[in-house]
Amino acid sequence: MKDVLIIGIAGGSGSGKTTLAANILEHFANRISVLRHDDYYKCQDDIPMEERVKTNYDHPHAFDTNLLIYHIDELKAGRDILSPTYDYSRHTRAAEVREVKANKVVVLEGILILENPELRDRLDMKIYVDTDADVRILRRILRDVKERGRSLDSVIGQYLSTVKPMHEAFVEPSKRYADIIVPVGGENAVACQMIVDQIEKHLK
Repeated sequence: MKDVLIIGIAGGSGSGKTTLAANILEHFANRISVLRHDDYYKCQDDIPMEERVKTNYDHPHAFDTNLLIYHIDELKAGRDILSPTYDYSRHTRAAEVREVKANKVVVLEGILILENPELRDRLDMKIYVDTDADVRILRRILRDVKERGRSLDSVIGQYLSTVKPMHEAFVEPSKRYADIIVPVGGENAVACQMIVDQIEKHLK
């Protein structure tokens, strides 16, 4: 398929990138497709649960980014793909897959999508959502406790041991590759509208 626009939305955990992607998707419905880097966490079925919980999920090695790159290439070629999905309660891939249509616009969101050069080169528009650390940790606590069945102690422990240092080592430095920096993520209505306008222009 010619002229497929791949938009990447990066940013720290809890920055609002998922909300921004959801707001864009809400505007266009099935006219665009969305990929989530989180769905491409590596399968850990062969690892005991006590070892799975020790995985550093904020390090690039936790992701099967090669599969994601292959799927992006397939979408750009006009072929639908079956995206994996992730079971956060079991710390491994779920059995279910998600069909993603080869639309003219694909939005990819994830913390480390600007860190990998091969993946970055496939993005036509690179967006970084920049949100204060205190806001990000509060959002992460609310999300992980309410939606992912995590305890408060485990969320805080993971934040201090891996999330914060990995953000400083990999996520924050990738900001320099962004074409657009969006403060406060999905709550930034002006930035969201600018992105929507760009997509509308491409679809026409």
